[in-house]
Parts: sequence; structure tokens; C-alpha cells
Amino acid sequence: MKKKTQELISILESKDDIYEYFTENCQEIMFDYLPDILDLFLKKQGKTKGEVLEKAQIERHYGYQIFSGTKNPSRDKLIMLCFGMELQLDEIQQILKKCSFGELYPRDRRDSVIIFAIHHNLSIMDTNEMLYEMNLKLLE
Repeated sequence: MKKKTQELISILESKDDIYEYFTENCQEIMFDYLPDILDLFLKKQGKTKGEVLEKAQIERHYGYQIFSGTKNPSRDKLIMLCFGMELQLDEIQQILKKCSFGELYPRDRRDSVIIFAIHHNLSIMDTNEMLYEMNLKLLE
């Protein structure tokens, strides 16, 4: 349910950290540019792009192009970046939705494995191992 403008103003006035406000109200905020969304979550998590890309198992050059906005990632690459940032499921769903990708859907076998992996803080490698064992497409 959408929040009223006055409600958002009250929430904003109560916050000591603008990034906390943005991340908690991401669905209400107009972000038109993926790098802005990624930067917001990077700052919230206190991570560097290099750390995220290593953990996400995304090649650095390509990853930096995503962060700069010169490359648009696939849904899988975006999910991998979210793994690298160690985001929670609700945060990942917000990012996918903001980027016009389908949210992770628990009725889909592959998405169910990914949701399970997120909930259990599994790595990309462990997640891909589970996907492989179930003959499902790997995150790549």
C-alpha cells in the first residue's frame, strides 16, 4: 500500500540517516537509474564495489560497467549482485521490481531454490550447486 506524502515526510524527519530512509522506503522513492539504487544499497551495507563483485562472482570490468550504468544487467546478474551485497529477500524483491524484472516467485522451482539460498545466506557457488543438482539453470 502506498504511503501518503505526509507520512513519508514524518518518516523522513524521524531518521538520522538518509540511506536508512531510502532503503526502508525504496518502493516509495522514484529511482530511475539502476546505479543510484545499487549505490544506495552499497552504502547501507558498508561494502565496496570490489567486495560485492568478488562475492557475487561477477567479472570486475563487467561489474563496474553495471555500477556505472554503461551495461544493463540481466535478472540473474542483478540477483548475483544482491547476493554480493548480502541483501535480504525483501530488499532484493524491491530492486528487481524497480528494475522491471520479475520478483523471485516461490511457485517457480528455480526461484524457490534462490529464495532458500538467500534465506540461508548461501554463497553463489553453493546456490549454483543446488541448482545444478536439481537440473535447473545456474545463476550466471
